[in-house]
Amino acid sequence: MAKRFSADKYVEGILAGDRVMLSRAITLVESRLASDLDLAQDVINQVLPHAGKSVRIGITGVPGVGKSTFIEAFGNYLIQAQNKKLAVLAIDPTSQRTGGSILGDKTRMESLSVNPQAYIRPSPAGKSLGGVTRSTRESIILCEAAGFDAIIVETVGVGQSETAVHAMVDFFLLLMLAGAGDELQGIKRGIMEMADAIAITKADGENAMKAKAARAEYQNALHLYPVAASGWLPKVSVCSAMEQTGLDTIWQTIDSYLELTHQNGFFEKKRHDQNLQWMYEAIRQGLEDNFYAHQQVKDQLAGIADEVKAGRKSAFAAAAELLRLV
Repeated sequence: MAKRFSADKYVEGILAGDRVMLSRAITLVESRLASDLDLAQDVINQVLPHAGKSVRIGITGVPGVGKSTFIEAFGNYLIQAQNKKLAVLAIDPTSQRTGGSILGDKTRMESLSVNPQAYIRPSPAGKSLGGVTRSTRESIILCEAAGFDAIIVETVGVGQSETAVHAMVDFFLLLMLAGAGDELQGIKRGIMEMADAIAITKADGENAMKAKAARAEYQNALHLYPVAASGWLPKVSVCSAMEQTGLDTIWQTIDSYLELTHQNGFFEKKRHDQNLQWMYEAIRQGLEDNFYAHQQVKDQLAGIADEVKAGRKSAFAAAAELLRLV
């Protein structure tokens, strides 16, 4: 069992930039133990006034697009060229069979993981459908309080439920491959409508020309979507993590977006709306946790579930019966 400290001890270490204490605090907020919940919230409340000063960047993309490779190259660029202190919250897929997770991002980002200006925290997605863990929001706050001024949230992949990351970041970057084929259209549209920018990756070697052609196609497609509430027209660029090209253009795009949204007030409004959305999500999660923790539900859930599996009771009637117990 991980060692627990007082809330003041966690806060003191986080504000001092202690990586070990930051990691322990993130472990605390990831805990599902009821005994850890109050302590975790105490820590969050104390560090909250020191958070909120970073740029939060969500990065997602189709399988095989090279998210970790891109993030390592882009992260090193932010540190070296933009003098940023970077935290990467990398969400790894969790097996629905075993509950296990590879948590391999630190091994995939070798140079970034040893950079003293970077902090990489891999976390299992668990049962979250959104490709982000339930504690990712709190982890962002902790990293900001620890002095990181750029936060990258890497998600497990693209799907309609992946849009959860959009509710916790300032800028949403979609990575795409050139020539991926029409079979991906179904999962692209929903994400593309929310993307603040699209980057065509692996634009090197024989793929360079394909990437440039794809850029023009995607830029034309984005013009067909309604104008975003931010007033921003999403940009499409090409990049190569291997050749270290196009990374500066992507940062310039992010910087231009931030400048526009700060000027027109959208940035602050979005942050406020996200805070409210986080509250409602916490309520929903709390109600679910309380439901499954209820003793009568624990006693009867297995038996009622067996009746549903056997077809003797409808799922809706079973759910209503269980909900009446709380």
